[in-house]
Amino acid sequence: MHLLSAGAVAVLLFGIVYQVSSTVTVIGTYGETLELPCNNGSPPPDDVMFIQWKLNPSESGMMIKKLKGKPFEVLAKDGYSSRVSMMDNGSMFLEALTLEDQKVFICMLVTLQGLLERHVKVVVHKDPTNLELLEQAAELEIGKLAKIGQCNAIDANPAANITWFKNNKTLSHDGEGIVIDDSVQVHAVTGLSTTSSTLRYSAGKGDADASFTCGTLDLAGQPRVSLPVTFTITYPTENVSLKVLSEGVLLEGDNVTLRCVADGNPAPTTFNFFIKGEVKNVVDSDSYTMTNINRDATGEYKCSLAEKPSLEASINLTVSYLNVDLSPSEEVVKKAGDTLVVALKVDSSGDHKVSWTKDNGLLKADQVPTFKNLTYSDAGVYEGQVTLGPLRRVVSFQLVVEGAPVITLLTKRLGEDGRHKVLTCEAEGYPKPTITWSVNGTWLEETPYINGKVSQKITVVPSANLTVYCTVSNQFSQQMQSINVSSLFEEVRMDKQDQSDNGDQTKLAIGIVAGLLLVGVIVGLAYWIYMKRSKQGSWKTGELENGSSEEEKKLEEKVEENSQKAEM
Repeated sequence: MHLLSAGAVAVLLFGIVYQVSSTVTVIGTYGETLELPCNNGSPPPDDVMFIQWKLNPSESGMMIKKLKGKPFEVLAKDGYSSRVSMMDNGSMFLEALTLEDQKVFICMLVTLQGLLERHVKVVVHKDPTNLELLEQAAELEIGKLAKIGQCNAIDANPAANITWFKNNKTLSHDGEGIVIDDSVQVHAVTGLSTTSSTLRYSAGKGDADASFTCGTLDLAGQPRVSLPVTFTITYPTENVSLKVLSEGVLLEGDNVTLRCVADGNPAPTTFNFFIKGEVKNVVDSDSYTMTNINRDATGEYKCSLAEKPSLEASINLTVSYLNVDLSPSEEVVKKAGDTLVVALKVDSSGDHKVSWTKDNGLLKADQVPTFKNLTYSDAGVYEGQVTLGPLRRVVSFQLVVEGAPVITLLTKRLGEDGRHKVLTCEAEGYPKPTITWSVNGTWLEETPYINGKVSQKITVVPSANLTVYCTVSNQFSQQMQSINVSSLFEEVRMDKQDQSDNGDQTKLAIGIVAGLLLVGVIVGLAYWIYMKRSKQGSWKTGELENGSSEEEKKLEEKVEENSQKAEM
């Protein structure tokens, strides 16, 4: 204080410059160390003589000073004596900050030019030590304003602002369904503030799984949020529904569980079930089970609240069934030409579909097979399939058509190499006919026995004309047919004879033509001699010459006619 007086006197006596800078605010964290810059963090002037920190003029007391080239000296005699220190650039460190440190501190720099003062205002911040949600409600009743809980942000500076959230969305005070009341208490000793916020909320059914939290922002602007809480929402039953717990189609012999569902919370536990005119009261459960049901269980069922019978629900149950009867249903044996009546009786709970197969092949018509004149091709295994939704029934019968064997085809042909004959005998009947031949031929092949038919081929090389017999037989009878087979060698000889006769006829034709030509030549020669002689006589008499001329023309015509006949 004496130094300050001397400085002031020096300023008055010698006119030394006196400067005061604007106030700089620094923010520190409660309980931490804070640096207070003297010259905005810059080194002091070169002509500085000493630096000294003190409290603002309204408060007395020097705190710390430092002469140029000397270590700092603590001047404070109170609680600051152990909490202050100074750097070479004149900045002062203040340790263990409290709210009482929120003051204006003055740094004085004394130089040869004058006195400089730097004012530094200290502000102390503190995050809440804890954020807790207390006094939570046990449950919420729908439509009634009730206290959710109280959120406390403890020991903060400045006082924390609390925000409420539902499912991470901000809740705002509206004075009706959402009421938020905030209050702040300041600690008498530390001066720290505790903010309390109470939320009252009118819940709805949709809040049954809602999550409520409260939160605030720390000094760094990061959110701090309480642990989430959920509440049981209670409300009376308004609607009832009846459900079937069994999955899929109901079938005879199944067990069926009915469940009566009420939308109240807590859910009712006493119900009445109406089962085929009888009332079944169920306590401490919402379900009723019917065992080994049959088709008579089809119908309407109801349930209601035991304490409020007017709230009821109903459902219709359908028990599906499919009974199929086929006649005949096993093996049936008939004679070829007989009639067979097949009857299929279906008893079902709805529209059904029928399909038929024969020997695993799908028949074109879905109707029951009919047989008015049985043939061997009708024999086989017939299977009928009846379906109704997931229900499926399969019935079948085997048809056997019996009869004596009959030869349906007996043929012969020359083999491809021309050296043997191929005989084919085809027959039908049941049981399978046995085919035998009256000659010792070479067995060629036998076709599979299908639809009551079988055929067999043999090859023979007949040396003479013969009659071959094919015999077919089974346990009922036998049949025989014959076919004439000419000798393979006789056919070859006849072919050669035919070729010889054809050659002789050709030679004869050539001889006749040659003879006719020879006759024509002779006739022409005679005519030439005659004409020569006639001309010689005409030189003597003219009459002879004229007569000879007419005769000559007739003779020429005669010769020409004979010549044409010869050419033919």
